[in-house]
Amino acid sequence: MTPADLSRTVLHAVRRAVDEDALRAPVPARVRVERTRPGGSGDYACAVALQLAGPAALPALEVARILRERVAAEPGVGRVEITGPGFLSFTLDAPAESDRAVLAAVREQGLAYGHGGALGDEIHQLHHAREVRAAVTAQAVFRLLVAQGARGRTTCEQAPDPDWARLGVTVNAYGTPPTPLTEIRPVPAGATAGELLERLGPDAARWGLLRAAGHDRAALGPELLVQGEANPLFRVRYAHARARALTRGAAALGFTAEAAPYGESPAANAATAAYDPAARPLLDLLADHPGVLLAGARHRAPDRVARQLEAVAHAFFDFHDSCPPLPAGDEKPSAAHRARLAIAEAAGTVLAGGLSLLGIRAPEHL
Repeated sequence: MTPADLSRTVLHAVRRAVDEDALRAPVPARVRVERTRPGGSGDYACAVALQLAGPAALPALEVARILRERVAAEPGVGRVEITGPGFLSFTLDAPAESDRAVLAAVREQGLAYGHGGALGDEIHQLHHAREVRAAVTAQAVFRLLVAQGARGRTTCEQAPDPDWARLGVTVNAYGTPPTPLTEIRPVPAGATAGELLERLGPDAARWGLLRAAGHDRAALGPELLVQGEANPLFRVRYAHARARALTRGAAALGFTAEAAPYGESPAANAATAAYDPAARPLLDLLADHPGVLLAGARHRAPDRVARQLEAVAHAFFDFHDSCPPLPAGDEKPSAAHRARLAIAEAAGTVLAGGLSLLGIRAPEHL
Protein backbone atom coordinates (compact mmCIF):
# COMPACT_ATOMS: atom_id res chain seq x y z
CA MET A 1 0.00 0.00 0.00
CA THR A 2 1.45 3.36 -1.03
CA PRO A 3 0.88 6.59 0.93
CA ALA A 4 -1.63 7.64 -1.73
CA ASP A 5 -3.46 4.31 -1.30
CA LEU A 6 -3.52 4.80 2.48
CA SER A 7 -4.89 8.33 2.09
CA ARG A 8 -7.71 6.99 -0.09
CA THR A 9 -8.33 4.17 2.41
CA VAL A 10 -8.73 6.64 5.30
CA LEU A 11 -10.98 8.87 3.19
CA HIS A 12 -13.10 5.83 2.33
CA ALA A 13 -13.38 5.03 6.05
CA VAL A 14 -14.61 8.56 6.72
CA ARG A 15 -17.24 8.23 3.99
CA ARG A 16 -18.39 4.89 5.39
CA ALA A 17 -18.69 6.33 8.88
CA VAL A 18 -20.75 9.25 7.55
CA ASP A 19 -22.93 7.00 5.37
CA GLU A 20 -23.57 4.70 8.35
CA ASP A 21 -24.47 7.74 10.50
CA ALA A 22 -21.70 6.91 12.93
CA LEU A 23 -20.16 10.29 12.19
CA ARG A 24 -22.02 13.47 11.35
CA ALA A 25 -19.50 15.71 9.62
CA PRO A 26 -18.70 16.85 6.08
CA VAL A 27 -16.42 14.46 4.21
CA PRO A 28 -13.16 16.26 3.42
CA ALA A 29 -11.98 16.49 -0.16
CA ARG A 30 -8.75 14.74 0.77
CA VAL A 31 -7.00 13.23 3.76
CA ARG A 32 -3.31 13.83 4.40
CA VAL A 33 -1.12 11.06 5.73
CA GLU A 34 2.58 11.51 6.43
CA ARG A 35 5.43 9.31 7.50
CA THR A 36 5.62 8.96 11.27
CA ARG A 37 8.16 11.29 12.85
CA PRO A 38 11.03 9.99 15.00
CA GLY A 39 9.72 8.68 18.31
CA GLY A 40 6.24 8.02 16.92
CA SER A 41 4.61 4.66 16.38
CA GLY A 42 3.67 2.94 13.14
CA ASP A 43 4.63 3.70 9.55
CA TYR A 44 2.30 6.65 8.87
CA ALA A 45 0.15 9.06 10.86
CA CYS A 46 -2.94 11.13 10.18
CA ALA A 47 -4.70 13.97 12.01
CA VAL A 48 -8.09 13.59 10.32
CA ALA A 49 -9.86 12.84 13.63
CA LEU A 50 -8.77 16.19 15.04
CA GLN A 51 -9.91 17.85 11.83
CA LEU A 52 -13.39 16.30 12.06
CA ALA A 53 -13.92 16.60 15.82
CA GLY A 54 -15.36 20.13 15.69
CA PRO A 55 -17.83 19.61 12.84
CA ALA A 56 -18.88 16.25 14.33
CA ALA A 57 -19.34 17.76 17.80
CA LEU A 58 -17.41 14.82 19.26
CA PRO A 59 -14.08 14.51 21.09
CA ALA A 60 -11.23 13.79 18.71
CA LEU A 61 -10.52 10.51 20.53
CA GLU A 62 -14.08 9.33 19.85
CA VAL A 63 -13.79 10.24 16.16
CA ALA A 64 -10.48 8.37 16.04
CA ARG A 65 -12.11 5.26 17.54
CA ILE A 66 -14.91 5.39 14.97
CA LEU A 67 -12.41 5.58 12.12
CA ARG A 68 -9.92 3.09 13.56
CA GLU A 69 -12.24 0.10 13.35
CA ARG A 70 -13.08 0.89 9.73
CA VAL A 71 -9.51 1.47 8.57
CA ALA A 72 -8.15 -1.58 10.43
CA ALA A 73 -10.44 -3.84 8.42
CA GLU A 74 -8.95 -2.74 5.09
CA PRO A 75 -6.45 -5.00 3.29
CA GLY A 76 -2.86 -3.86 3.54
CA VAL A 77 -3.31 -2.24 6.97
CA GLY A 78 -1.75 -4.31 9.73
CA ARG A 79 -2.50 -2.20 12.80
CA VAL A 80 -4.13 1.14 13.63
CA GLU A 81 -3.35 2.90 16.91
CA ILE A 82 -4.68 6.07 18.49
CA THR A 83 -1.96 8.30 19.90
CA GLY A 84 -1.90 11.67 21.63
CA PRO A 85 -5.10 13.74 21.45
CA GLY A 86 -6.52 11.70 18.56
CA PHE A 87 -3.88 10.96 15.93
CA LEU A 88 -4.29 7.75 13.96
CA SER A 89 -1.04 5.81 13.50
CA PHE A 90 -0.93 3.09 10.85
CA THR A 91 1.34 0.09 10.62
CA LEU A 92 1.10 -1.48 7.20
CA ASP A 93 1.30 -5.16 6.42
CA ALA A 94 4.67 -6.65 5.49
CA PRO A 95 6.84 -3.93 3.91
CA ALA A 96 7.34 -6.13 0.86
CA GLU A 97 3.70 -5.61 -0.07
CA SER A 98 4.11 -1.83 -0.03
CA ASP A 99 7.37 -2.08 -1.93
CA ARG A 100 5.69 -4.15 -4.62
CA ALA A 101 2.93 -1.57 -4.96
CA VAL A 102 5.41 1.31 -5.23
CA LEU A 103 7.62 -0.38 -7.82
CA ALA A 104 4.59 -1.48 -9.81
CA ALA A 105 3.27 2.10 -9.80
CA VAL A 106 6.60 3.54 -10.97
CA ARG A 107 6.90 0.93 -13.70
CA GLU A 108 3.33 1.49 -14.89
CA GLN A 109 3.26 5.30 -14.71
CA GLY A 110 6.83 6.04 -15.76
CA LEU A 111 7.76 9.73 -15.67
CA ALA A 112 4.20 10.52 -14.55
CA TYR A 113 4.65 8.63 -11.27
CA GLY A 114 3.37 10.90 -8.53
CA HIS A 115 1.06 12.85 -10.82
CA GLY A 116 -2.61 12.79 -9.88
CA GLY A 117 -5.92 14.59 -9.68
CA ALA A 118 -5.86 15.88 -6.10
CA LEU A 119 -6.09 19.51 -7.31
CA GLY A 120 -8.44 18.80 -10.21
CA ASP A 121 -11.05 21.28 -8.97
CA GLU A 122 -8.60 24.20 -8.75
CA ILE A 123 -7.85 26.99 -11.24
CA HIS A 124 -4.81 29.19 -10.69
CA GLN A 125 -3.38 32.32 -12.20
CA LEU A 126 0.27 32.69 -11.26
CA HIS A 127 1.38 36.29 -11.50
CA HIS A 128 5.00 37.40 -11.26
CA ALA A 129 7.35 40.32 -11.77
CA ARG A 130 9.55 40.79 -14.84
CA GLU A 131 12.42 39.04 -13.10
CA VAL A 132 14.09 35.79 -14.08
CA ARG A 133 13.79 33.89 -10.80
CA ALA A 134 10.14 34.82 -10.43
CA ALA A 135 9.48 33.71 -14.01
CA VAL A 136 11.26 30.37 -13.67
CA THR A 137 9.64 29.68 -10.29
CA ALA A 138 6.16 30.49 -11.63
CA GLN A 139 6.73 28.13 -14.56
CA ALA A 140 7.86 25.30 -12.25
CA VAL A 141 4.92 25.84 -9.90
CA PHE A 142 2.59 25.79 -12.90
CA ARG A 143 4.04 22.44 -14.01
CA LEU A 144 3.55 21.01 -10.51
CA LEU A 145 -0.05 22.24 -10.34
CA VAL A 146 -0.89 20.76 -13.74
CA ALA A 147 0.71 17.46 -12.69
CA GLN A 148 -1.83 17.35 -9.83
CA GLY A 149 -4.79 18.06 -12.11
CA ALA A 150 -5.13 21.83 -11.67
CA ARG A 151 -5.65 24.29 -14.50
CA GLY A 152 -4.47 27.83 -14.95
CA ARG A 153 -2.02 30.18 -16.60
CA THR A 154 0.94 32.42 -15.83
CA THR A 155 1.00 36.20 -16.25
CA CYS A 156 3.76 38.77 -15.93
CA GLU A 157 3.57 42.38 -14.81
CA GLN A 158 5.35 43.50 -18.01
CA ALA A 159 6.31 42.11 -21.39
CA PRO A 160 8.50 39.00 -20.90
CA ASP A 161 12.25 39.01 -21.35
CA PRO A 162 12.98 37.34 -24.72
CA ASP A 163 15.74 35.23 -23.09
CA TRP A 164 13.20 33.52 -20.83
CA ALA A 165 12.22 31.19 -23.67
CA ARG A 166 15.71 29.66 -23.56
CA LEU A 167 15.01 28.78 -19.93
CA GLY A 168 11.76 27.04 -20.89
CA VAL A 169 9.56 29.87 -19.62
CA THR A 170 6.33 30.83 -21.36
CA VAL A 171 3.98 33.58 -20.24
CA ASN A 172 0.33 33.45 -21.22
CA ALA A 173 -0.27 37.18 -20.83
CA TYR A 174 1.22 40.30 -19.29
CA GLY A 175 -0.16 43.25 -17.45
CA THR A 176 -2.20 43.00 -14.26
CA PRO A 177 -5.62 41.49 -15.03
CA PRO A 178 -8.67 42.21 -12.85
CA THR A 179 -8.82 38.70 -11.37
CA PRO A 180 -7.59 37.12 -8.11
CA LEU A 181 -3.89 36.35 -8.45
CA THR A 182 -1.41 33.99 -6.84
CA GLU A 183 1.70 36.12 -6.49
CA ILE A 184 5.04 34.43 -7.13
CA ARG A 185 7.75 36.69 -5.69
CA PRO A 186 10.92 34.90 -4.59
CA VAL A 187 14.05 36.81 -3.64
CA PRO A 188 15.35 38.20 -6.97
CA ALA A 189 18.28 36.43 -8.62
CA GLY A 190 20.35 39.57 -9.06
CA ALA A 191 21.10 38.71 -12.69
CA THR A 192 19.25 38.63 -16.00
CA ALA A 193 18.29 35.50 -17.89
CA GLY A 194 20.88 36.28 -20.54
CA GLU A 195 23.65 36.59 -17.96
CA LEU A 196 22.71 33.31 -16.27
CA LEU A 197 22.49 31.47 -19.57
CA GLU A 198 25.91 32.70 -20.60
CA ARG A 199 27.51 31.71 -17.28
CA LEU A 200 25.64 28.51 -16.44
CA GLY A 201 23.53 27.28 -19.34
CA PRO A 202 19.79 26.50 -19.01
CA ASP A 203 19.89 23.40 -16.77
CA ALA A 204 22.28 24.69 -14.11
CA ALA A 205 20.57 28.09 -14.16
CA ARG A 206 17.15 26.55 -13.55
CA TRP A 207 18.46 24.33 -10.76
CA GLY A 208 20.14 27.25 -9.07
CA LEU A 209 17.01 29.39 -9.33
CA LEU A 210 14.70 26.65 -8.02
CA ARG A 211 16.83 24.80 -5.44
CA ALA A 212 16.64 27.46 -2.73
CA ALA A 213 13.38 28.23 -0.94
CA GLY A 214 11.70 31.34 -2.28
CA HIS A 215 12.59 33.43 0.77
CA ASP A 216 16.30 32.54 0.46
CA ARG A 217 18.82 33.86 -2.02
CA ALA A 218 19.56 31.53 -4.92
CA ALA A 219 23.11 30.14 -5.18
CA LEU A 220 24.14 30.89 -8.77
CA GLY A 221 27.90 30.51 -8.69
CA PRO A 222 30.29 28.34 -10.75
CA GLU A 223 29.84 25.46 -8.29
CA LEU A 224 26.70 24.56 -10.27
CA LEU A 225 28.96 23.46 -13.14
CA VAL A 226 31.33 21.30 -11.08
CA GLN A 227 31.30 17.70 -12.33
CA GLY A 228 31.62 16.11 -8.90
CA GLU A 229 29.56 14.78 -6.02
CA ALA A 230 29.83 18.07 -4.12
CA ASN A 231 27.47 19.54 -6.74
CA PRO A 232 23.89 18.33 -5.94
CA LEU A 233 22.71 18.86 -9.53
CA PHE A 234 25.54 16.72 -10.88
CA ARG A 235 24.84 14.06 -8.25
CA VAL A 236 21.14 13.90 -9.16
CA ARG A 237 21.80 13.69 -12.88
CA TYR A 238 24.65 11.24 -12.43
CA ALA A 239 22.41 8.97 -10.33
CA HIS A 240 19.88 8.98 -13.17
CA ALA A 241 22.58 8.25 -15.76
CA ARG A 242 23.98 5.46 -13.60
CA ALA A 243 20.54 3.87 -13.25
CA ARG A 244 20.20 3.89 -17.04
CA ALA A 245 23.69 2.42 -17.38
CA LEU A 246 22.70 -0.43 -15.07
CA THR A 247 19.83 -1.30 -17.39
CA ARG A 248 22.19 -1.35 -20.36
CA GLY A 249 24.73 -3.41 -18.42
CA ALA A 250 22.11 -5.95 -17.38
CA ALA A 251 20.96 -6.28 -20.99
CA ALA A 252 24.54 -6.98 -22.05
CA LEU A 253 24.66 -9.74 -19.41
CA GLY A 254 21.38 -11.19 -20.66
CA PHE A 255 18.94 -10.26 -17.93
CA THR A 256 16.43 -7.55 -17.14
CA ALA A 257 14.39 -6.55 -14.12
CA GLU A 258 11.26 -7.83 -15.87
CA ALA A 259 12.64 -11.25 -16.77
CA ALA A 260 12.62 -12.78 -13.30
CA PRO A 261 13.05 -16.58 -13.11
CA TYR A 262 10.21 -19.03 -12.60
CA GLY A 263 7.59 -16.42 -13.37
CA GLU A 264 8.52 -14.07 -10.54
CA SER A 265 7.93 -10.38 -11.14
CA PRO A 266 10.49 -7.68 -10.27
CA ALA A 267 8.01 -6.30 -7.76
CA ALA A 268 7.92 -9.65 -5.99
CA ASN A 269 11.69 -9.80 -6.06
CA ALA A 270 11.83 -6.43 -4.30
CA ALA A 271 11.26 -8.31 -1.05
CA THR A 272 14.64 -9.97 -1.54
CA ALA A 273 16.47 -6.65 -1.89
CA ALA A 274 14.50 -4.99 0.89
CA TYR A 275 16.11 -7.23 3.49
CA ASP A 276 19.33 -5.28 3.10
CA PRO A 277 19.12 -2.15 5.28
CA ALA A 278 20.60 -0.04 2.47
CA ALA A 279 17.48 -0.57 0.35
CA ARG A 280 15.02 0.71 2.93
CA PRO A 281 15.76 4.47 2.72
CA LEU A 282 15.57 4.44 -1.08
CA LEU A 283 12.30 2.48 -1.14
CA ASP A 284 10.82 4.85 1.44
CA LEU A 285 11.82 7.90 -0.62
CA LEU A 286 10.29 6.40 -3.76
CA ALA A 287 7.06 5.83 -1.83
CA ASP A 288 7.10 9.41 -0.54
CA HIS A 289 7.62 10.97 -3.98
CA PRO A 290 3.92 11.50 -4.86
CA GLY A 291 3.35 13.29 -1.56
CA VAL A 292 6.35 15.55 -2.17
CA LEU A 293 5.05 16.53 -5.62
CA LEU A 294 1.63 17.31 -4.18
CA ALA A 295 3.14 19.36 -1.34
CA GLY A 296 5.33 21.22 -3.82
CA ALA A 297 2.24 22.15 -5.82
CA ARG A 298 0.12 23.15 -2.83
CA HIS A 299 2.83 25.27 -1.22
CA ARG A 300 4.16 26.73 -4.50
CA ALA A 301 7.54 25.28 -3.53
CA PRO A 302 9.55 23.60 -6.31
CA ASP A 303 12.53 23.62 -3.92
CA ARG A 304 10.84 20.72 -2.11
CA VAL A 305 11.05 18.65 -5.27
CA ALA A 306 14.72 19.55 -5.77
CA ARG A 307 15.58 18.47 -2.22
CA GLN A 308 13.63 15.24 -2.67
CA LEU A 309 15.65 14.45 -5.79
CA GLU A 310 18.88 15.07 -3.87
CA ALA A 311 17.73 12.65 -1.17
CA VAL A 312 16.79 10.01 -3.76
CA ALA A 313 20.19 10.35 -5.45
CA HIS A 314 22.01 10.03 -2.12
CA ALA A 315 20.00 6.94 -1.14
CA PHE A 316 20.49 5.47 -4.62
CA PHE A 317 24.28 5.56 -4.35
CA ASP A 318 24.20 4.09 -0.83
CA PHE A 319 21.97 1.29 -2.11
CA HIS A 320 24.04 0.82 -5.27
CA ASP A 321 27.30 0.48 -3.31
CA SER A 322 25.85 -1.90 -0.70
CA CYS A 323 23.62 -3.96 -3.00
CA PRO A 324 25.23 -4.06 -6.49
CA PRO A 325 22.49 -4.58 -9.09
CA LEU A 326 24.94 -6.23 -11.51
CA PRO A 327 26.87 -9.43 -10.83
CA ALA A 328 30.65 -9.18 -10.53
CA GLY A 329 33.29 -11.50 -11.94
CA ASP A 330 32.00 -15.05 -12.45
CA GLU A 331 28.84 -14.36 -10.46
CA LYS A 332 25.63 -15.30 -12.27
CA PRO A 333 22.56 -13.00 -12.38
CA SER A 334 20.23 -13.97 -9.56
CA ALA A 335 16.78 -13.03 -8.29
CA ALA A 336 18.49 -10.58 -5.95
CA HIS A 337 20.18 -8.84 -8.90
CA ARG A 338 16.86 -8.59 -10.71
CA ALA A 339 15.23 -7.17 -7.60
CA ARG A 340 18.00 -4.62 -7.13
CA LEU A 341 17.80 -3.65 -10.77
CA ALA A 342 14.05 -3.07 -10.43
CA ILE A 343 14.67 -0.68 -7.52
CA ALA A 344 17.52 1.09 -9.33
CA GLU A 345 15.39 1.56 -12.45
CA ALA A 346 12.54 2.96 -10.34
CA ALA A 347 14.96 5.45 -8.78
CA GLY A 348 16.13 6.53 -12.23
CA THR A 349 12.55 7.02 -13.35
CA VAL A 350 11.70 9.14 -10.30
CA LEU A 351 14.81 11.28 -10.83
CA ALA A 352 14.00 11.82 -14.51
CA GLY A 353 10.37 12.66 -13.75
CA GLY A 354 11.28 15.12 -11.02
CA LEU A 355 13.88 16.87 -13.17
CA SER A 356 11.35 17.09 -15.99
CA LEU A 357 8.90 18.92 -13.72
CA LEU A 358 11.67 21.38 -12.90
CA GLY A 359 12.37 21.84 -16.60
CA ILE A 360 15.81 20.23 -16.39
CA ARG A 361 17.15 17.57 -18.73
CA ALA A 362 18.11 14.11 -17.42
CA PRO A 363 20.91 12.85 -19.72
CA GLU A 364 21.32 9.13 -20.34
CA HIS A 365 25.10 9.52 -20.23
CA LEU A 366 27.34 11.73 -18.07
